[in-house]
Amino acid sequence: MTRAKKYVVARILAGLLVGCIAHAQANPVPSPKHVVVLAGRVLDVRSGKLLTDQAIVIEGDKIVSVGPASGAPVAGATVVNLPNATLLPGLIDAHTHLTFNTQDVGYQSLAISVPRAALSGAHNARITLEAGFTTVRNVGALGYSDVALRDAINAGDVPGPRMLVSGPALGITGGHCDNNLLPFDYHASAEGVADGVEAVQHKVREVIKYGADLIKICATGGVMSKGDDPNASQFTLEEMKTIVAEAHRLGRKVAAHAHGAEGVRWASEAGVDSVEHGHLMNDASIATLKKNGTYLVPTLYLMDWHRENAAKNNLPDYIRKKMEMVMAQGQDSARKAFQAGVKIGFGTDAAVYPHGLNAHEFAVYVRLGMTPLQAIQTATINDADLLGWSDKVGTIEPGKWADLIAVDGDPLQDITTLQRVKFVMKGGDVVKNDYGK
Repeated sequence: MTRAKKYVVARILAGLLVGCIAHAQANPVPSPKHVVVLAGRVLDVRSGKLLTDQAIVIEGDKIVSVGPASGAPVAGATVVNLPNATLLPGLIDAHTHLTFNTQDVGYQSLAISVPRAALSGAHNARITLEAGFTTVRNVGALGYSDVALRDAINAGDVPGPRMLVSGPALGITGGHCDNNLLPFDYHASAEGVADGVEAVQHKVREVIKYGADLIKICATGGVMSKGDDPNASQFTLEEMKTIVAEAHRLGRKVAAHAHGAEGVRWASEAGVDSVEHGHLMNDASIATLKKNGTYLVPTLYLMDWHRENAAKNNLPDYIRKKMEMVMAQGQDSARKAFQAGVKIGFGTDAAVYPHGLNAHEFAVYVRLGMTPLQAIQTATINDADLLGWSDKVGTIEPGKWADLIAVDGDPLQDITTLQRVKFVMKGGDVVKNDYGK
């Protein structure tokens, strides 16, 4: 390059640099949010201690300190004053279906397109967040509607909880996670259907390719599906071992829908991270969960809700009969698992009953023998561990996301206070504050 050309290039680069500096000065990067939440009481969900007159200091979307309110660095901060409230970490629901609705059952579900499911999910995500659930694990969705919803929430397009999503659930031909409502002429199969070791390995890779954070499998028949038996195993043990090995190798956890005893036992032996439901377990399957350290996510309030709303649910007969089967045994199975010391994660199966009622699950856990603190721990430190997010959520501690909720009263004395969340913060942003009204 000649000296003249070098001179021209240097002048151009200098001009660009000056332009960039001027642009930066005219459009400065905003400083991170500086927020201080002053709370009358803060529940330490690890110890069960209620700390009084606390200040939670937040920079950006993270908690930087927790301590006495006196002397808190409030200068220049946005102060949120909650003097009469009890503050807890944002709650976690490890078993949701945000893109499904209660009324979309049986043949009516065939009218729901993937775009419609995603739009329903946006509505349900806001309801769930305002109910105090700042993180959810979505385990099964039509198409990849939950992937689209997660991405929209992360982009700030719609309000909602943090989401880990599975995309389509994996299942066998004709099983709980297949489409069994249309006749042979349609040759209809659900997106997650795979049979045989090679096919299930490929399906794990496929759903990860299209955005899945975890893998959901159907290890037994289910309640809301036609033509299958909740007691019957679906995938073979070999197929499930292949799914788990492939998922774990690719950095994904596995959640297994399983009602019947054999399916629960096989799923646990295959190495899944959680068994969902477990309503028809026996002592041997409970012992297997305990031995392997497999989480049970029991989804129990749905039984109370369906019992209370049986007259108006208008469920198809094939669903009603199976619902009665799991209702007869499901809560007693969970009680035995609690007593055996099985690790319990909090999950609701919201969509089987209306979204926003998720916190009703806590009262069932307490009724079946947990203390209120133990019940709260399932939706905080336990679920954070199950999701692999213990460094991000589940407690009010420095370094965690600033996901906070507040209620009146003491949830250690009355667990139903969690059904009436009055304040929600996600990532340092207030999304609900009934105290400010």
